[in-house]
Amino acid sequence: MKQTSSKLYILTGGPGAGKTSVLNELNRNGFITVPEEGRRIIKEQISSNGTALPWKDKKRFADLMFGASVDTFQKMSKLASQAVFFDRGILDTIGYLKLEKIPVPEEMSLKAHEMKYHNNVFILPPWKEIYENDPERKQTLEVAKATFDCMKETYLEYGYNLIEVPKLTIEQRVEFILDIIENELKL
Repeated sequence: MKQTSSKLYILTGGPGAGKTSVLNELNRNGFITVPEEGRRIIKEQISSNGTALPWKDKKRFADLMFGASVDTFQKMSKLASQAVFFDRGILDTIGYLKLEKIPVPEEMSLKAHEMKYHNNVFILPPWKEIYENDPERKQTLEVAKATFDCMKETYLEYGYNLIEVPKLTIEQRVEFILDIIENELKL
């Protein structure tokens, strides 16, 4: 994949690595942010007694997550002049399907190739000391590590450049991300 001038940035990795905390801090710093679609879908499914949950109907959950990610990408790409930060992206659904050993539909793969985020993707590594379960996050730390590996493999497969965000304070992580973007603009 060639370098893209897109200002749509992805934060990815396994669950419980601090993506949402970093995203919230970016939002407090005035950036446009997009929360994780999967977590929203899980909350909606739980409240409506739905079955499109990762522990009930993984394929239906992935389909909803992919559709929501595509819709959000399309909406946010209209804001092309501003940086937008996503808590996961379209490829995270493909990574999830691979992790769960569910075949990736060809139309998903084609759509993922068409809809380009910024070439630099920020990946947050598993971090045992901050990992917590909650009603939407039932995975073990081992599954979180496997998810990280799967996301890493998937983004690399699609030609993205992964930048691992170090295990620092939330503010330092945000500063790390913004420094990379700022230095990139100087090139």
